Amino acid sequence: MYDEAVLQCFLEKQEQLFPERVAETPEEAEDFLEECMAVVVDSVREVWEYFDEAGIDMEGADEEEILDADEVFEIGDGRYLIVEG
Repeated sequence: MYDEAVLQCFLEKQEQLFPERVAETPEEAEDFLEECMAVVVDSVREVWEYFDEAGIDMEGADEEEILDADEVFEIGDGRYLIVEG
């Protein structure tokens, strides 16, 4: 479900959301992401839609604030990983 780019992104940036590392290997990262039902979306618009559908109040927030949320990981290829901690 999660490709190599997604797993590598999470391994490198996981401490933006968690105080300590929760995964050391791609396999551990995949297991963790599956367990917490992390999603990969293809655009900023889809990040926005995800938060809206989850009922997260975004009133007054702009695109930069949404992308700066600890739960949002920029994969680097235009996609975003959203992990609810």
